[in-house]
Amino acid sequence: MNQFLLQTTYWVPLYGLLGAILTLPWSIGLLQRSGPRPAAYFNLFMTSLGLLHGFFAFVQTLNLEAQEVLWHWLTVADLDFTFAIKLSSVSVGAMELVTLLSLLAQVYALGYLEKDWALARFFALMGFFEAALGGIAISDSLFLTYALLEMLTLSTYLLVGFWYAQSLVVTAARDAFLTKRVGDVLLLMGVLSLSVLAGSLNFPDLYVWTETASLSPTVATLLGLALIAGPTGKCAQFPLHLWLDEAMEGPSPASILRNSIVVSAGAYVLIKLQPILIVSPVASATLVGLGTVTAIGASLVSIAQIDLKRALAHSTSAYLGLVFIAVGFQWSGFALLILFAHGISKALLFMSAGGVTLNTNSQDLTEMGGLGRKMPASMLAFVIGGAGLIGLLPLGGFWAMREGLSSFWYEHQWVTGVIVLVNGLTAINLVRVFRLVFLGSPHAKARRAPEVPWLMAVPMVSLAVITVLLPLMMQRLSLLPGWTYLNQEAVAVLVISGLVGCAIGAGLKLNRSGDTGFYPVPKAFRNLLAYDFYVDQLYRFTVVAAVSAAAKASAWFDRYIVDGVVNLVGFASLMAGEGLRYSISGQSQFYLLTILISVGAIGVFLTWSLW
Repeated sequence: MNQFLLQTTYWVPLYGLLGAILTLPWSIGLLQRSGPRPAAYFNLFMTSLGLLHGFFAFVQTLNLEAQEVLWHWLTVADLDFTFAIKLSSVSVGAMELVTLLSLLAQVYALGYLEKDWALARFFALMGFFEAALGGIAISDSLFLTYALLEMLTLSTYLLVGFWYAQSLVVTAARDAFLTKRVGDVLLLMGVLSLSVLAGSLNFPDLYVWTETASLSPTVATLLGLALIAGPTGKCAQFPLHLWLDEAMEGPSPASILRNSIVVSAGAYVLIKLQPILIVSPVASATLVGLGTVTAIGASLVSIAQIDLKRALAHSTSAYLGLVFIAVGFQWSGFALLILFAHGISKALLFMSAGGVTLNTNSQDLTEMGGLGRKMPASMLAFVIGGAGLIGLLPLGGFWAMREGLSSFWYEHQWVTGVIVLVNGLTAINLVRVFRLVFLGSPHAKARRAPEVPWLMAVPMVSLAVITVLLPLMMQRLSLLPGWTYLNQEAVAVLVISGLVGCAIGAGLKLNRSGDTGFYPVPKAFRNLLAYDFYVDQLYRFTVVAAVSAAAKASAWFDRYIVDGVVNLVGFASLMAGEGLRYSISGQSQFYLLTILISVGAIGVFLTWSLW
């Protein structure tokens, strides 16, 4: 029985897809008298089955070597498209984490969107979301992975634009979709190039090909840059990072998954591509550069945000920047630990933030305050999630950061400075947000904010318990080093950076007047961070302006040149026909003369052109 469950692990993502299909009668309006809640129950039931199935499969993979399952679904001549599934403790564990967080987010959504008329449509999209994420976790084929990434992009567009009656939501969904498409198109070029160069798109075959590949420096560079473009967009890394900020206009239950495992899916694909990227030193250096810029820049930007969800979302980009640095230096162990610890802690933070926004009807930090006495469970969840995210002993974030410091302590020491800086800035931001939301005197919108309903409290408290027990889980899975192997200097630096960050955040002079800054620095610098270094405006005056100018030039050429030539030919034909009408005499000799003159003219023209 256990072996059967292991061999059918590929069904786990399909449970979510089947749940989405079962919700269609309600989501498209065929069934209305029962209300939308039965659709949610179908999806919850199928996700629970997937979680149970995945748990038994994960237990089996702990004692077995990695297995590969292949389906040859299209074989034509030398072309062989294969669905390849990898069953290992890492891939099945990642899939199980996706299913667990998806289940908790769906229960949370049942309380958050209780009175929303489109509840069934939301759960259908969540099932689609879950299927794509779970499939990426166990996929062992670049072709299948790319197809699932496209599903993920479509799901992101639909979920961000869930409340499509609001103009700002429509704009955010459009920008998120188009920004990701930039990376996806470049990734598709890399996938097609690999299919020609390597002859296969299965990761094991690609790894073997990489060992003997002989590419020119130009081809290797272009191939590597194309492969990292897709994950750059999915992980909201500079310069394709603006979409995650705008995506916070969507419902909070979707933001829980988007900031925990959706962005991690792109990083997970990047980790799988790491052995292939060795062929291009330029691509590896680009990863390190993009990761460094995003990690430091996003950490600084998050401190200047007055929107609750945006303040947390920018820290997501920062932590994924650390993953890019790790992959660039080929330290995949550090990258996986960051994804694991960050995903759970960030999901808990967004659950707490979602309860605050629901009960205050606001995401503006300057309109909150004093919610700690009214929402103690949400406050405790925020504290645990924040402590699990930064390097405070002994929660999961500490062990992930410690792995990074130990990896780069003796080589590339500047990376340890980046890790410590990101940890300290994140601590400052989280303490600042905590004080603005839960401490102080309540503002008008926070005076009658009750605790979240039980449907939101149960998954939030459950995830808080998981966050606290995460080090024990990591120890059980042999992910933690022994005490004798700990770099005590690195541990001390990490802990001190977290404590110093918390102290600075606690000592900041907060300004609730609506200004973008909460700390004593010049206003110009505060605005620089608050508006994300004006990258949006930079794009508007460069890329957007160039595309707009090209579109106007193309429209002018089409109207006055192409249409002008066509209209001229039509006008000439009309006038020629009108003129020939008067030459009709009814005498055959005139017709023959006209034919002879025309044939002669054509012959002269052909002779002249050939000569």
